[in-house]
Amino acid sequence: MENKPSFLRSGERARLFPVLAETSKEGRTLSVVLSSIAYVEEFGAALLATIGQRKGARTKIDVYTEIVFAKTDTKIRPDGLIVLTTGKRQWTALVEAKVGNADLQIPQIEAYLQLARDNGIDAVVTLSNQFTAQPNHHPLSPSKGAMRKVELYHWSWMFILTQATLQLSSNSISDVDQSRILAELVRFLSHPSTGVKGFERMPSAWTEVVAAVRGTAPLQKNSDSTFEVIEAWHQEVRDLCLIMSRLLQTQVEVKLLRSHRADPKLRKEDDAAFLASDKRVRCTLDIPDTANSIMIEADLLTRSIMMSMRLLAPSDRKSSGARLNWLIKQLSKTNSPEVFIRAIWPGKAQATQSSLLEVRENPDKLIAVRDKKMVVTSFEVLFIRELGGKFSGVRTFIEGVENAVPDFYENVGQHLKAWTPTAPQLKGKTEPSDVSPQAIYREAEFPPLDVGVSITDTEKPETEPPYADSESEYDRSKK
Repeated sequence: MENKPSFLRSGERARLFPVLAETSKEGRTLSVVLSSIAYVEEFGAALLATIGQRKGARTKIDVYTEIVFAKTDTKIRPDGLIVLTTGKRQWTALVEAKVGNADLQIPQIEAYLQLARDNGIDAVVTLSNQFTAQPNHHPLSPSKGAMRKVELYHWSWMFILTQATLQLSSNSISDVDQSRILAELVRFLSHPSTGVKGFERMPSAWTEVVAAVRGTAPLQKNSDSTFEVIEAWHQEVRDLCLIMSRLLQTQVEVKLLRSHRADPKLRKEDDAAFLASDKRVRCTLDIPDTANSIMIEADLLTRSIMMSMRLLAPSDRKSSGARLNWLIKQLSKTNSPEVFIRAIWPGKAQATQSSLLEVRENPDKLIAVRDKKMVVTSFEVLFIRELGGKFSGVRTFIEGVENAVPDFYENVGQHLKAWTPTAPQLKGKTEPSDVSPQAIYREAEFPPLDVGVSITDTEKPETEPPYADSESEYDRSKK
């Protein structure tokens, strides 16, 4: 291996067409992905940016598989290595991959973190079919000591497939040959033989938790089953973002609180507490250029999935009826009985709700229940899907969620537009001279008739006011 890093005893450059044993599915898959990162510039830059590494025009990417370190006798052999070189600066990362149903394990990851620290490696990047909200979150929680001086990142295979798909759909690959390589990568990763798959099932604890809620049994926010459900839900939310990204050919992200972005453990604890108290799991998706974020809730009591978007009512329309009509017109192509409109009123007044089909036939059903002096301030458009017995199934629940969200977007999300104020209009005064100090003085001194002051022609002064365009008394006194 020419020009290999000094800390390596041996290793092979990652190849697009690896010559590896048939049993080495992980090695073959990783080799193809790593070589694509090195060969396809825009794809490599996009992926590396997600782990905080900027690829400039002078940056060189070297990728290796089957690596053995020079300074260690351990039998631990990471699957790959990424080396970024920009001038004299070098950044390195070990890569560990799992395919199919194989999951990452804490002892193995902690061993790789120690190996990286011993050899001056900057980071460890893992790949598997497990999902995380962000690459700097990880499906496992190694000890803080194990992560000392070494960064830990995670990509799911589906995340890599989605990023490649988005790059192709946006036509952002400038080189034709590189575009073809990326298209082949998409074809390769999407084939069942690679073992790449989405999140397919909730844990068995899901069925137990749903049954407990239906039986009015209390949930403990710190119980193993509650945490297991939340961890699975977080994986499903991430996979849902990737599904919507591929469907819409744009980047869809889960919207997180700042504290949750910084601390995934806090996110898990807060969501577990919410599940225990409210018997629901929830998330928020951000889709570019939509009227608002999409709220998603799975209610364990009603066994239903609810999606919603909230819009401010247009303030340039004075009545609740006019404001409601503005919203209904946006949904003129929607005839789903699963769509509902909720009207939000000022103060502590209770919201009112009716189905879109009912409101379209009789708007008063939603707004006539309020005092006419009270005007609706905002609307929520809801899409409620009852799953019934399928809700508690570990697979049917995931299928229900992944079918309901695109249906909501097709029926509601893609049609809604947020209200924006009308641009101010020029009314009468169209020239700078109309608003000059002299003009303002004249208007203040001699108001027009329509403001209640009447001035006859005989009452008008024979001379101009002191601030007229002609020479003022002050100017004359200076001469």
